[in-house]
Amino acid sequence: MMAARYPYFFLSDSAEGAHREAELAGVPPAALTYSRDVRKGFVCKRVPHVMLKSIAQNPDIREGMSREEIDAAIRRHADTELLHDQPYEDNSRIRVTGPFTVESLSPHRMLAGADGGSAVGTAGEAPPARDAADFVTIILDNLRKAGVQNTFKGERLVFERIEPYAGTYVQAVGEYTDAAGKILRAAISIGPEYGTVDAEWVKEAAKEARKGEGFPMLVVCAFAFGPYVGEEAKQWPNLTILITRMNPDLAMDTADQKLLKSTGAGNLFMVFGEPDLELRTLSGGKLQVELHGLDVYDPTTGEIRSSSTDDIACWFIDSDYNEESFFVRHAYFTGADEPYKKLQRALKAEIDEDAWSTLYSTVSRPFDSPSTGKIAVKVINHYGDEVLKVYERSA
Repeated sequence: MMAARYPYFFLSDSAEGAHREAELAGVPPAALTYSRDVRKGFVCKRVPHVMLKSIAQNPDIREGMSREEIDAAIRRHADTELLHDQPYEDNSRIRVTGPFTVESLSPHRMLAGADGGSAVGTAGEAPPARDAADFVTIILDNLRKAGVQNTFKGERLVFERIEPYAGTYVQAVGEYTDAAGKILRAAISIGPEYGTVDAEWVKEAAKEARKGEGFPMLVVCAFAFGPYVGEEAKQWPNLTILITRMNPDLAMDTADQKLLKSTGAGNLFMVFGEPDLELRTLSGGKLQVELHGLDVYDPTTGEIRSSSTDDIACWFIDSDYNEESFFVRHAYFTGADEPYKKLQRALKAEIDEDAWSTLYSTVSRPFDSPSTGKIAVKVINHYGDEVLKVYERSA
C-alpha cells in the first residue's frame, strides 16, 4: 500500500474544482474561499437528460436551423445527470495512501444478552461463549505445537511437554531442551483474552515462578503488553523472562482453530527484543531520539545479541504521551534495502528530497519537551510485532 499510486480527483470544495465546475456549467464560481472538504464530493462528469419538454418548449429552436444547431440548443436547456462514479482526475497530482485503519477479519463470537438471547442477531445459531479455561487450553495447545521463536529461522524454543499448573498467574509448566542438551522447565503465564498484560502482571507471575519450583525461565504470552513490561522483566536475576507476543489469529473462536492447522504454526508466538534507543537533549532545550538497533533474544540459548535496524520496519514517537493512548506525532521508516524506495521513485517528480530523508531515518526530528512529562516510542518489526518504551522527561 505504501508503494501504490492512485488517481487524484478534483474536489468540489476547492479552487481548482470550482474552476473546473465553472467551465462545465458555463457560470462563474459562486464561492471565493474553500476548505477542501472531501465530504462535499468531487467534480463529476455529466450527461444531458433529454426529455420531450427540452425540445417542445425550447426557445432557442427556430425554423431552418441545422441538425447541429438544434442539438446544441437541446443540450443548453436539457437537464443533466451527474455520473458520480466518474469524477474528473487531476493529472497534475499523485495520490498515495493516507490515514487508514485495519479491521480484524477474524470470526467473532456472540455474547449472550441479559434475556439469555444473543446480543447481536445473526442468520445462524450463535456459538457458545468461550470461558477463560477454554482460552488457556487453546493457547497451550498451539504453544505446544508452535513453540516460541524470534525473527530468525532456526531459533525456536520447542516444548516437548506442557502440563497444567495450579497457579494464579502461572497456568502451565513446559519442558524443553537447551542448546547444551539439558532438559529444563519453564513456567508459562497466559495473559487475558481481551486486555493488556502490564508490568504488575509480569511481577506477580515472576513471584510465582520463583516461589514455586524455582523455574529458570518464565514465558509470558499475551496479545498486547503495557509500556513498562520490558523494564520489569529485567529486574529478576536468575530468571529469564520471555515477553512473548501472541498472533491475533489465536483469538479466533474454537470452531475456527482448525484454520490455524492449515496455515502452519509459524509466527504464532514471537519474542521481540528491546529497541536500542537514545534520547538526547539538543541545544535550545529540544529533544531528539535516535534508534540504534534492536536487542534480539535467542530463546534456544538464552543469549541476547545486538541487531541492526534492518529488522525494524517502522518506528513512531508520541512526544507528549498521556499513558492512556498512543498518538503518532512522528513516524519514521527503516529496514534493509530501503523498502520504501519504490514509493520514492513513484513520487520523484513531486517529492521533496529533504522531507523524504526525515521520514526514512533512524534519527527523529527535534521536538519540544512533553507537557505530560512522558515520551513514548513504539518500534514495529516486519512481522507486525511491536514494543513500546516510555521515557520520563519534564517540560
